Amino acid sequence: MQDYIRATEELWQIRDSLNARNDEYLNAKKIIDEIIFLLGEGKIVVCEKNKDQWYVNEWVKKAILLNFKVSEMKLYDGNCMKWYDKVDPQFLNFSQDSFEKKGCRIVPGAFIRQGAYIGKNAVVMPSFINIGAHVGSSTMVDSWATIGSCAYIGNNCHISSGSGIGGVLEPLQAKPVIIEDNCFVGAGSQIVEGIIVEEGAVISTGVFIGASTKIVDRNNGDIIYGRIPAYSVVVPGVLPSSKKDLPGVYCAVIVKQVDKKTREKTSLNELLRD
Repeated sequence: MQDYIRATEELWQIRDSLNARNDEYLNAKKIIDEIIFLLGEGKIVVCEKNKDQWYVNEWVKKAILLNFKVSEMKLYDGNCMKWYDKVDPQFLNFSQDSFEKKGCRIVPGAFIRQGAYIGKNAVVMPSFINIGAHVGSSTMVDSWATIGSCAYIGNNCHISSGSGIGGVLEPLQAKPVIIEDNCFVGAGSQIVEGIIVEEGAVISTGVFIGASTKIVDRNNGDIIYGRIPAYSVVVPGVLPSSKKDLPGVYCAVIVKQVDKKTREKTSLNELLRD
């Protein structure tokens, strides 16, 4: 891994001089192709957790950006459709045997770019998963969901229809959205700008959360930003205006906290009923 890190940092310094007519380009293409492959295998990740803190491996983001630099546009023919891109589909050369070994289910209309990781027993409905994204084992990505570049989704999650999970490539130090294990994101919800949804949280339908969104705990009135605490149940809400006749401001509301045991035994409909 240290060899890849060192090579990526060196290539990053000469990225503006890389072109298909010099030796550095051929060496760069080989190294970056290997990194993107390992990213798709889950052996390299953009984000990882260490001692309860999430960190961004900036060198991996650099490798993804370099991939666009050393790759050329080409035509892809998907039988019933064509597209023109620099990034291969993740499963372009997969056989039935390859899919059986991979152990995930990919439904027609699921667009997954190379360098995205799909875990064992995951199910991907018609949706879009961008390069560098991580989708954990036994997670469901439902119809028309979008998972942005470098976004992290843990194990045993459900990303419901029409929801959006934001990613980010630049700036390099910026975190993408991180959804920890055993979370539920309701239909049409949009989680963007580096929000961290901690383990076991339940996001209701139509909740919009960005870096500046006020997240209000209805039990005590506390307001936080950028993070949904573990095992929180969150619905959309409105903070009243302090001035008469002016509209209130949208917020996300933590309506309750549930422990792990309750989360595992209680249906989502019951959790969201208040």
